[in-house]
Amino acid sequence: MTDTRMRRGRAALAFSFLVQGVAFALLVTRIPAIQDRYGISDALLPAFLAAVPVLAGVGSVVTERVVRSVAPSLVLRWAQPVVLLALLAVGVGQGMIQVALALAVFGLAVGALDASMNMLGVSLQRAYGRSIMLGFHAAYSLGGIAGASLAWLGAHGGWALGVSYAPVVGVLLPLALVGSRWYVDAAAGPVGEGPGGAASGRGVAFAVLLPFCLVMSFAYIGDSTVSNWSAKYLQDVLGSSEQTATVPYNVYMVMTLLGRTLGDLGVRRFGAAAVVRAGAVLAAAGFALVAGAPGVAAGMAGFTLLGLGLCVLVPQTFAAAGRIGFEKGGPAGSDAAVARLNVFNYVGFLVGSPLVGVIGDAWSYRGAMLVPMVLVLVTVGYARSFEGTGGRYGDGHERARAADVGRDGHRL
Repeated sequence: MTDTRMRRGRAALAFSFLVQGVAFALLVTRIPAIQDRYGISDALLPAFLAAVPVLAGVGSVVTERVVRSVAPSLVLRWAQPVVLLALLAVGVGQGMIQVALALAVFGLAVGALDASMNMLGVSLQRAYGRSIMLGFHAAYSLGGIAGASLAWLGAHGGWALGVSYAPVVGVLLPLALVGSRWYVDAAAGPVGEGPGGAASGRGVAFAVLLPFCLVMSFAYIGDSTVSNWSAKYLQDVLGSSEQTATVPYNVYMVMTLLGRTLGDLGVRRFGAAAVVRAGAVLAAAGFALVAGAPGVAAGMAGFTLLGLGLCVLVPQTFAAAGRIGFEKGGPAGSDAAVARLNVFNYVGFLVGSPLVGVIGDAWSYRGAMLVPMVLVLVTVGYARSFEGTGGRYGDGHERARAADVGRDGHRL
């Protein structure tokens, strides 16, 4: 296996992350338009929104089983087109049954897509022998910014959902299919045979993954708090204008992109544990600043810190869980660990927004911001679990990586 193929595989996977960022942003930022098109009531809307992450969790669990028989690259190769086609179906459906089915397919496919993408990212990082996971998630952030921008154009232009979605799907679908030819399933040994000689990734105990599952949940509780409540918080609590209230999430996304773009360098220089610890402290400081903000400017500064802090947690959690899984059960153990961890992405997403809403209504929204602050601070206590991941993990794999990848990109 040549370095050229490894570079192509890395670029193809980064593009897959970008496409996923575009697709997800186009869906979630047009929820009001979807609700209007299909006449979904306010009472019914939460059920539709909750169904997507619940089914995504199911898709991730199914993917864990599927990759015992087929390569993760094959799952990703077909899950991504299904996600894009389901997005298009959401835009052109004719009734509530059609949109419900489209969202169900979208959720299941997203679970398979997220799990398989991160499986490939973890295995490529292992083959490279240095931190590259943050770069993949930076591509996702870039896609999210692009998707949100396209959604803004569609909303302000008064375009129908189908008109907004069809050109994007028409461009990204063939590109994703072409790019999938270069996916690489990198591994450091035969399937199911890791350094410890374990026969299967099914031997990875949940207790071993628990710290990473908690960190993943806490990170997504923080992320969903920003995405769902930042505009309302600035407008209703800090007294900003409606136009200014849309700015914090955009700033948050830009800071997420910046932090992830530079994050791999930080991991290589200081180690993953130090980067996770710094990210958690920054994020907690951001929530504290938002909660105590005397005005709009301070609130904006808090959301800026949140973007820089939270952005490093998820990629490093996938990388660390994959490393632990590999040590326990080889490549199959790594894939199983990533798939199981991915479920807690959706747990955090489901819990975060309702949690802040309930506390905000019962107490105050300033007080509600202290809850994700405390949860993110708990991550500092788990930072030691990340030692050995990224820049200080993988020594000994770099020189051998060419022999670790099969000629067709699948595991040997």
